[in-house]
Amino acid sequence: MSKILLLGGTGWLGRTLGLLALEGRHQVTALARGTEAFAQGVDAVVADRDSPDAYAGVEDQIWDLVVELTSSPRFCREALHRLGGNARNWVFVSSCSVYAEQSVPGADETAEVLDPLDPGDGEAEADYGRAKSACEVLSMQARGGRALVVRPGLIGGPGDPSGRSNYWPLRFAESRDPVLVPADPEGRQWVQIIDVRDLAAFILESGLTGHHGFVNAVGVQHTLGQALRLAREAAGAASSAANPEADHELVEYDAARMEADRVAPWAGPRSLPLVLPAGSGYAGFARRSDTRSLAMGLRRRSLRESFEDIVRSDDGSGTGSLRSGLGAEEESELIAG
Repeated sequence: MSKILLLGGTGWLGRTLGLLALEGRHQVTALARGTEAFAQGVDAVVADRDSPDAYAGVEDQIWDLVVELTSSPRFCREALHRLGGNARNWVFVSSCSVYAEQSVPGADETAEVLDPLDPGDGEAEADYGRAKSACEVLSMQARGGRALVVRPGLIGGPGDPSGRSNYWPLRFAESRDPVLVPADPEGRQWVQIIDVRDLAAFILESGLTGHHGFVNAVGVQHTLGQALRLAREAAGAASSAANPEADHELVEYDAARMEADRVAPWAGPRSLPLVLPAGSGYAGFARRSDTRSLAMGLRRRSLRESFEDIVRSDDGSGTGSLRSGLGAEEESELIAG
């Protein structure tokens, strides 16, 4: 049994990490503001990390693993100062958003990253990629290189709060017909989703093993068309709705119309989730190298399995409660042209 401290722990990934670590019979503590629920069973430490005594309840202990989830360089720096010397292993959960270029398919961890923010510039922390880049630098410097920086790509799976990974399987599980789908006849659009449960397992296992350095934690590469087909198959296999075979009529939508139709790419309201912005600037965004993570032991369930679990875990609200995608009226409007 290891002693694990999660700095964060109430968000989607943090809660998944806590529950998985508890399943592994580890002793788990999570430090967070407590504005969201802690995973049941963790030792919850409610603390505001802006407070001088934020770490008072955890800094006098020796930790086998600390997992830092913040995107705030200020928080990252203070945590390293207060806890870095008491942690056998340290993982900073970063993001593939730190990369300066997203246009090169197959780019690995040696690719150039964004200039890091000044840790004291709290006003600029909304610049997510540069903020995470600063946290990476701070982690490596404070730990003398003895830190593991995990750079996830798009995270998906049951409970995805963004709506990006669950929109398509849930849409195909609904009985509404027809379904508007983005056309990609030349296969230029790609999808690379890592299931949140697989990411959490990788963070815990590689962190406790003592791996150091930088690693992309990304999913298997699929074309957008393949991903949509898997979502449709998953809905048919997992859905108990009125249309269990998910045998929908499909209406292909030309992505060149999106700007004129006020349809957003990628995520958010009135969007086509997983569709990348036009142009070559994102040609490598969903095609990052996974070579190092696989060598370190990353195990990934199939995308279809993730999609099936999304459908099975739905509470009956379908796409109606998602933060991303098209509403029924919006979809009908676009189909009508």
